[in-house]
Amino acid sequence: MMNNEVNKESINYNDKQFNCSLAFTLHLIGDKYKSLILFHLKDGAQRSGELQKSITDISSRMFTYSIRALEKDKLVKRSVYPVTPPKVEYELAEEGKSLIPIILELDKWGQDFATNHHLYAPAE
Repeated sequence: MMNNEVNKESINYNDKQFNCSLAFTLHLIGDKYKSLILFHLKDGAQRSGELQKSITDISSRMFTYSIRALEKDKLVKRSVYPVTPPKVEYELAEEGKSLIPIILELDKWGQDFATNHHLYAPAE
């Protein structure tokens, strides 16, 4: 049986108030591109251009917005190297790394759902 007790505490973050920890989590990683950026950084640091190319259908503007939000929320670290042309790399911060098992479970759930509902089609 579920606990129906109401949580009387709220989470205050960046001038926003969340009455539910799931709503707060989804604010941090819930949009499509933030989760995909985190997923693609799971194997290590990547340069900005290669990371953006690895995510299908993301515009430069949306990539910039999403990566900056992840950096601001301390889920992703940005390293700038003093070379010409400028070299920028992104990698998961410790908090971002802690999300990878959850993101991998979501990925597995999607694969299972697609398999169980016969949604896979042969690639061309």
